[in-house]
Amino acid sequence: MTEKPQGVEPGDDSNADDAVIQAAEEALKALSGDGDEALTAAKREATERTADLQRLQAEYQNYRKRVERDRLTVREIAVSNILESLIPVLDDIGRAREHGEVTGGFKSVAESLETVVAKLGLQQFGKEGEPFDPNLHEALMHSYSSEVTEDTCVQVLQPGYRIGERIIRPAMVAVAEPQPGTQSTSGGPDADGPAAPEADGAAEN
Repeated sequence: MTEKPQGVEPGDDSNADDAVIQAAEEALKALSGDGDEALTAAKREATERTADLQRLQAEYQNYRKRVERDRLTVREIAVSNILESLIPVLDDIGRAREHGEVTGGFKSVAESLETVVAKLGLQQFGKEGEPFDPNLHEALMHSYSSEVTEDTCVQVLQPGYRIGERIIRPAMVAVAEPQPGTQSTSGGPDADGPAAPEADGAAEN
């Protein structure tokens, strides 16, 4: 004969239902807690992966810029070396032109060469009448002149060349300085300067 649990009437399942509901609620709470932790962990991992990806992308961009900069530097050095080796040829062409020897087929070749080196960035500088600049000119001759008011290139003995801002060769020039005693065009202090000693001398007499 089967014994029935004490306190439980046949057909009374209220206690069992309460136990099932309580167990289900506890399971849902546990599951909800695990889900929040998993979501938080997933978000944290996604953030870390995103940061890693951004860092890798930045490193790659820096690498590309460095490679491009190095490539341009190597190209500039190579072009500069070639152009420097052609400067003596350009000097010969310039001297031949001064003597009227650049004619016929040689004239066409000379002009083509000058056009090519100009496209590669080689620039000629140095003209008569421009102010003397020690950063651009090298003075081979020196004189005084009453026709200038500052150090001036009065003759270009050999043109200078540069690539961009880099000077390949300074211009070889003859320089004229203002004649000693010539008043400066700025007037003012220079004109008043000599008068002071005379006034002092007069006071002493």
